[in-house]
Amino acid sequence: MIDTHTHLYAEEFDEDRKEAIQRALDKGITKFYLPAIDSESHEKMLRLETEYPGQVIAMMGLHPCYVKPESWEKELDVVKNYLEEKDFPAIGEIGIDLYWDKTTLDIQIKAFEQQIDWAIEKDLPIVIHTRESFDETFEVLERKKHPKLRGIFHCFSGDLEQAKHAIDLNFILGIGGVVTFKNGKIDQFLNEIPLNKIVLETDSPYLAPVPHRGKRNESSYLDLVAGKLVNIYGKDFSEIDEMTTENAKRIFRI
Repeated sequence: MIDTHTHLYAEEFDEDRKEAIQRALDKGITKFYLPAIDSESHEKMLRLETEYPGQVIAMMGLHPCYVKPESWEKELDVVKNYLEEKDFPAIGEIGIDLYWDKTTLDIQIKAFEQQIDWAIEKDLPIVIHTRESFDETFEVLERKKHPKLRGIFHCFSGDLEQAKHAIDLNFILGIGGVVTFKNGKIDQFLNEIPLNKIVLETDSPYLAPVPHRGKRNESSYLDLVAGKLVNIYGKDFSEIDEMTTENAKRIFRI
């Protein structure tokens, strides 16, 4: 299996990072994709990538929650420099978040659009963070529509119509712990989404699946997400594993 979205460099893993990674490896998780947040965490993220070559893979981008009036342009310069110096499999996580701060919507859109332009220019997928902002996110994607524009709606938590809209725009859905929540709702329609449009993720240390909800998440719990998809799709675990892994390989061009 491939964890397409995990913050293994987060401080929540400082006490047992190696052990957490080993637990995941023991479960058969072969690759871990790390989304970038902002310049304060880049060094830690990239150092972890060098410690686990070929297994831990860093992405690059500016998270919408860190698009601040006083620093967002400088942060984008850092992202641009990295993209020119090093090969990354994707630009992410990027997007729009209106849960924490609605006042920065204008500059969030500008940062999102700029990073989309870079992704198209470099023919890279994007990994989208969207929280309470599906309409705004879709508006940007429609405006920026391009044959090379593709990627993952990370931690998808929308409805069936939004899922279909994302797929129509050449995106696939990142499914994590939310699918195991009683109030997560996506389990009610996910079987209407083709399995070839789904990848697995944990978003660890956040959004741990049941029965670990409310505790620190980790990549070794990816099998619990896959296990829920077994019930939803009525397929064997090995089929879920194989299909979602192939989807991840396709999107990241492994």
